Amino acid sequence: MTLELKEKLHFLADKYETTSFLDEDPSQFMKRYSSRRDVETSLFITAMLSFGNRKQFIPKIRSIFDLADMHDGICNWLENGDFESEFVPEEGSCEAVKFYRFYSYEDMRKLFRTLAHILMGGVVLGDFFRREFESEDQNRSAAERFRAVIERVFSDCKIVPKGRGSANKRVHMFLRWMVRRGSPVDLGLWNWYSPADLIIPLDTHVLQEAKKFGMLEESCTASFRTAERLTEELKQVWPDDPCKGDFALFGLGVADNE
Repeated sequence: MTLELKEKLHFLADKYETTSFLDEDPSQFMKRYSSRRDVETSLFITAMLSFGNRKQFIPKIRSIFDLADMHDGICNWLENGDFESEFVPEEGSCEAVKFYRFYSYEDMRKLFRTLAHILMGGVVLGDFFRREFESEDQNRSAAERFRAVIERVFSDCKIVPKGRGSANKRVHMFLRWMVRRGSPVDLGLWNWYSPADLIIPLDTHVLQEAKKFGMLEESCTASFRTAERLTEELKQVWPDDPCKGDFALFGLGVADNE
């Protein structure tokens, strides 16, 4: 990577990694709750729905939390099982009706049931993930260990991306929110996972900008392997925090398409 490109990426990351980034991004929901339990749980749900058009999925996410807040927050809503009777299609609609894109209300309730099971007894989502993560094979990479946890715990949840073939962008975005420290955007709540081990959340915007900069070949697709390759490229700029590059590439990609 040339010095010129490194300087360009630094400039772009600093330009877009600001508090104003939260205004139009799904990360805006970081500000909705104050308790760590509600923050982590709500952001996991947010990340799983954050794909497609932001003008479509952000209102969908907000509608879930509006329902939950009638019961003092997302964790109470899940633990008490209120979602079973409240998170349903409009009267007269069939149960298979879609909530967002190709995911139905029942797909969402399966996610809610899994989260409710995890949260029972006052468990914090991050503490649960830490325990499961540390039980995985220590000889595997951090990303592989976390993917194994996701695949095992959310095996019945269609909305949670799984498998090495997928870039798993939504899972890696959630990790970025939880892990990166000292950011005006990311929360840095999980000190048990190193920012150096994060994988870039690879979406269409990031992929297209990485190709324009020559960081990836034109033939590269949105796979986990491509995300790993791009992360290694970004480590040439930010060895201990490669996902800072997400702001440079995603921010530019969104700006280019506005």
